[in-house]
Amino acid sequence: MSVAGGGSHRRVVQVVVALVVVFVSLAFPSTSLADTGGESEREERLARAMAEGRALDLTVHSSSMNRDVPIRVLVAADTSVPRPTLYLLNGSGGGEGDAHWFAQTDIVDFAADKNVNIVVPMSGGYSYYTDWAKVDPVLGRNKWTTFLTRELPPVIDAKLNANGVNGIAGISMAGTSVLALAETAPDLYRGVASYSGCAETNTELGRLAVGAVVGGSGGDIANIWGPIGGPGWRAHDPVVNAYKLRGKAIYVSSGTGLPGRHDHLSDEAIDGDVVEYARILGLGGVIEAATYYCTLNLQSRLQGLRIPATFDYEPGTHSWPYWEDQLAKSWPMLERALNR
Repeated sequence: MSVAGGGSHRRVVQVVVALVVVFVSLAFPSTSLADTGGESEREERLARAMAEGRALDLTVHSSSMNRDVPIRVLVAADTSVPRPTLYLLNGSGGGEGDAHWFAQTDIVDFAADKNVNIVVPMSGGYSYYTDWAKVDPVLGRNKWTTFLTRELPPVIDAKLNANGVNGIAGISMAGTSVLALAETAPDLYRGVASYSGCAETNTELGRLAVGAVVGGSGGDIANIWGPIGGPGWRAHDPVVNAYKLRGKAIYVSSGTGLPGRHDHLSDEAIDGDVVEYARILGLGGVIEAATYYCTLNLQSRLQGLRIPATFDYEPGTHSWPYWEDQLAKSWPMLERALNR
């Protein structure tokens, strides 16, 4: 799919979309939109996996943040030999509430026959999983790039007898973060998958998207990468730094914001709730339209750099059923990268 040029019409569209995202996100503080049904069944499956040793809850200390970080792990199906690891990040809430992979998707069943360890940090809300320039009065000290790329992997490799081969994937806020992390630590990850993330931080759209997440939680975005629009923001912009993704397996997806196959009243996430239906179509549609523009820009940039990548677009909103689908669609690529 081609990307429109940088004309004034496109800039106006981007800013309008981003402004709507900001105002709607402030009206609805949670940007994790669809709480899918069947949570009790998922809890039971997770409990069984824990009892059988297929799932683990760990606590890993971060020296850089001076805090303990909860980590949930799905262990590779066959541990007779060391296996690779996929780091799978949650969205804006960081997994600190019920908007996370285990409550919202079939991740436990999905991983049951996979010979890859899946590691999910259950913290990091509204942080963009990055190293903040300053301690924030509301969100505290955030050094997530340091934790995820330096502190956590050695602990995971030792605990799981992993083979040191890694990939990373994430949704929404973390869809931005995983690209930036793969660019920051290019030798750490063989593959990266971004689902419904805005791949920009140093554009009008990117800055406003960051502001919607961080500002909506009470944080100050000037504490992330220094002065807004300054060199720190450019240094963390996945599109600007896309050349650092060369040589990796890359999968990026976004809905268009238009109603898709999960956006109907009978879907599990909606279950006939007209108010929820309107909320997902309105808020989820607008946010996904914004990520769609960002994703098109990343695609254009990678094509210009002649860096191969898989992009997947389909009608759909910013909600968990689509991310569950995209994990499954991207898995063959991730698995090949991790086992090559």
